[in-house]
Parts: sequence; C-alpha cells; structure tokens
Amino acid sequence: MPPQPNLKLAILALGLGAFAIGTSEFAAMGLLPWYASDLGISEPQAGHVVSAYALGVVVGAPITSILGARLPRRRYLAGLIAAYGVMNLLAAVLPGYGTLVGTRFLAGLPHGGFLGVAMLFAADALPRDQRAKGVTQVLLGLTVANIAGVPLAGVLGQGLGWRWGFALPGVLALLAGWLILRLAPRVGAPRDARPLAELKALRNPAVMLILLVGAIGFGGLFAVYSYLSAAMLATTQPPGWAIPATLSAFGIGGTLGSILAARLTMRHGTWGAALRLMLFMAATQAFAAWAVGDWGMMLASSFLLGLGSGMVVPLQTRLMEVAGEAQSMAAAMNHAAFNAANALGPWLAGLALAAGWGWRSSGLVAVALSGAGMLALGLAWQQARLAGNRLHDRPARV
Repeated sequence: MPPQPNLKLAILALGLGAFAIGTSEFAAMGLLPWYASDLGISEPQAGHVVSAYALGVVVGAPITSILGARLPRRRYLAGLIAAYGVMNLLAAVLPGYGTLVGTRFLAGLPHGGFLGVAMLFAADALPRDQRAKGVTQVLLGLTVANIAGVPLAGVLGQGLGWRWGFALPGVLALLAGWLILRLAPRVGAPRDARPLAELKALRNPAVMLILLVGAIGFGGLFAVYSYLSAAMLATTQPPGWAIPATLSAFGIGGTLGSILAARLTMRHGTWGAALRLMLFMAATQAFAAWAVGDWGMMLASSFLLGLGSGMVVPLQTRLMEVAGEAQSMAAAMNHAAFNAANALGPWLAGLALAAGWGWRSSGLVAVALSGAGMLALGLAWQQARLAGNRLHDRPARV
C-alpha cells in the first residue's frame, strides 16, 4: 500500500470500529447474569446469546469475504461496521429472548469480514517483517475496549439496564463507519479480484490447521471468561465496583498481551510465540479454576487471562504467510475460528455447570481445550515442516 497522508487517522477509525466490536462481544459475556435475570432464563441458556453471536461470525466470515472481494476496501469496511451498529441497536430495543438471540447472530455476520480486512489494511502499510505490528494496531481497538468500553457498558447495564450495554457499541460502530468513509484512502476495488478464488483458502491445509488451532485452543479463554461475572456473584460477595474492575483488568491484560505477542512473534517467529502463549493460557486457566470463591483472586485471574489473548497475533501473522492470494478470506476466517471457540468454550462450560460440577469446572474445561489446542498446533507445525521438506526436495527446473 503506498503511503497516504491520512493513513494514521484511517487506522484510528478502524480501531474505533474494532473498539465497538470488542465492547459488544465481551459486554454480552459480562452482562450475562443481568439479561438472564431480566428475561427469566437460566445462565446456561443465557450463554446461547454468546454462542449465537459467535455462530454469526463463523457463518458471516466467508460470505462477506466473497461478496466484498471486488468492493473498494473503504466502502466495504464502512458498510460492514455500519451494519454491525444497526444490529446492536436492534438488540438493545427489541423485546424477548428469541429476538436477542437472533439480533446477536445477525450482529456477528460482519464481525470477521471487518476485522480481517482492517488488519490486512494496517499490515499492508508496513514492511513485511513488521506486519505483526500492523495487526496489533487494529487489535488494540479490541483490547482497549475491554479496558474502557466493556466496563462502561457494564456500569450502564447495571445502573440503567443491560440493553444499554448493546446500545453503546451500536452508536460507536455507526460513528466508526462514518469516519472510515471520511478518512480512509479512496482506493478502487482490486482489478484482479476473483471472489470465488478466495475459497481456495479453505482448501489449503496450512490455513485450515491454523484455523483449527484458534477454534479449539481459544475455547478455553471463552469458557472461563463467559461465566466469570456469574461465578464471582455466585461464590463471593464482591463490592459493587468489582465486576467492572474485573472486566477492565481483562482489557488491560489483553492490551499488554497484544503488544507482547507482537514482540514475541518478531523475536521467536510464529511457531515459537504461539507455543509460549498456548502454555501460558493453560496455566492462567488453571489459576482461574483455583481462584473461584475469592473475588480478589478472580479479579487477578481476569488480568492473566487477558494477557494470553495475544495469541491472535502469531496466528494471524502465520495465516498471512500461507494464505497466498486468499488473504481476505484467511484473515476473516481467523476471526471466525476464534468465534467458533467463543461458541465451543461457553457451550462446554455450560454443560459442565448444568451437570452440577460447580463453578470451578469452567476452568477445568478451559485447560482441556488449551491442551487440545496445543495438539492442533503440533499438527500444524508438522504439516509446515513436511511441506517445507517437499519444497526443498523438489527437483530444480532446467
């Protein structure tokens, strides 16, 4: 991408869109006890609201990538984040459990397409060896959302009603769409774009194995975090500020984790960084299980869980290395994979809770998912090694 005088402002606008997405996605987890109580449903049932959003991301990522392949990135990104804002506002005003599940599913549809292309936009603006930094610049919008946006949504949700937790990111998303239209470079659609060619990413074993790592390995994070507020309220008597502080601690950890993950990726490569972060995630999830019953320790566990969320950086960077011409699809599907984890983790943890295994069981489920993620990472590394050997052994053309 050639240098543009307003590129930094455009990336800030993209970061605001990511901030709105992060606020909406994680506020839905933090506010789970409140909308469960208001709608008269159990907390495992309320977890379906989180899973519906995640399913929307999984479904929407490939669809938006194909439909948007020939659109100018500026209009594509602005349109997706504006649609996101509208769906969040509908979730805030429409009544009933069924409509909440439906609007959260629809809100998830533009998630992967927006964040995937936004990260590509930022990464393409930097030299190849610094692409992880470009990914991080947009990803920081998600992590900062957990410092400021999610706690603010939590305060609004507790004080004025949980629907305000969806109204806030809805307004921010519409503002981000307007700023992207005003600030992003007016670059035409790619002339050689072939929408169906994007599907090649889904036939690439190197891509699919990395997506599998995210879909399974990240499930542990969501298994714990989705029920963290509910577990704190059920097992302790925290002061009123403890829940917003716990949500903010996760965001602070996530922000630091993203920065550290970018440095780890540039220093140790994608494989070394991914393995270190996966081991760290498993350790923090075990700590979260042990901390149940002590709200101070649970608050600390939230910060440590956030530190491990930087795992997205080495995986996104690896996808850029192996996706070839299907960069948009691979980037969008990475977010679909993480949201598949967002559906898998709370679902499995909800089954454990419904079976009467207690609030610590979400952490134990999380550790098991992280272990499975490490196995998937080993398979991905082995596939890359074998592919490299085949390339090395291929006879040279005369």
